[in-house]
Amino acid sequence: MDRYYAAACQVDLPNPTDRAGIAAHTGRMLEMIDHAVGGYEPFHDVRLVVFPEFAHAAPIYPTAAELLDKLALPIPNEHTDRYVAKARQLGVYIQTGTFLESDPRWPGHVFNTTCLIGPKGVLSRYRKVHPWLPWEIHTSPHDLPGYTDPLFPVVDTPLGRLGVAICYDWLFPEAIRQLALQGAEVLIRVSAYMDPWGTAAPLDWWTLINRTRALENMAFVVAANQGARLRHYPPFSWPGGSMLVDFDGRILAQAESGGGERIVVGPIDLAGLRAERTRRRGHALLAHRRPEAYPLGAAPVRPNEPPQS
Repeated sequence: MDRYYAAACQVDLPNPTDRAGIAAHTGRMLEMIDHAVGGYEPFHDVRLVVFPEFAHAAPIYPTAAELLDKLALPIPNEHTDRYVAKARQLGVYIQTGTFLESDPRWPGHVFNTTCLIGPKGVLSRYRKVHPWLPWEIHTSPHDLPGYTDPLFPVVDTPLGRLGVAICYDWLFPEAIRQLALQGAEVLIRVSAYMDPWGTAAPLDWWTLINRTRALENMAFVVAANQGARLRHYPPFSWPGGSMLVDFDGRILAQAESGGGERIVVGPIDLAGLRAERTRRRGHALLAHRRPEAYPLGAAPVRPNEPPQS
């Protein structure tokens, strides 16, 4: 489709304490997909629906062992099966809220994972590369010796080339650039961005980063943020502000700040993006890079240790 609408959906749900509580979250998000696609049908063709980080479960226990015992799930699972059925029913693509994922190939490790799901099934699995240290205790796949799956998968779909990264990943321009260099046209942000680094000045990082990543990579951004109240996800409150941004950094649509359940929709004009990427000789940031001029970025840094001077 050359033109369609995307929906960024934010949730306000109490965090489950065990796996049995996840089904209710999935059920509510399936209802929201129906609202987004059916409710806006007289106006728009909503074909991409995006949910926030920790929409199924947050890492509320202090150790990986407890998360594996009480909340972590393999992928695929019964919940992804329900999303596949909904995607097939409505002809849509769904970027799930994150799961705490277990994988028998990596015993003892928990991943923070979102899936891109379409009518034909699970299309990609993205595991958060930059956990929000020191709070998040799940594993970065980057840190596992012998890990060979793509860290930053990009998927060809009828909605364009889609790439996703999770929350804190977006503060690292190098991470999102990996998606853009693979041709990603729509950059999806699955996020739980808390106060005060949300939509309100003077620390409106959420809005600033989303707009910057869009313009520096000449891509659309669809960003869904957590909207939970403090009592649901302590010790933080979550401002929402889910948004869509075009490839010049213009905000196309944004949910009201202040959290709570919200659905915000906006246009994705692939034909316009492709024409501009072909036409432009000025501000062609991907084409004007000089990678050999930036050698310092290739030096490895150990997590939890400052860079060497």
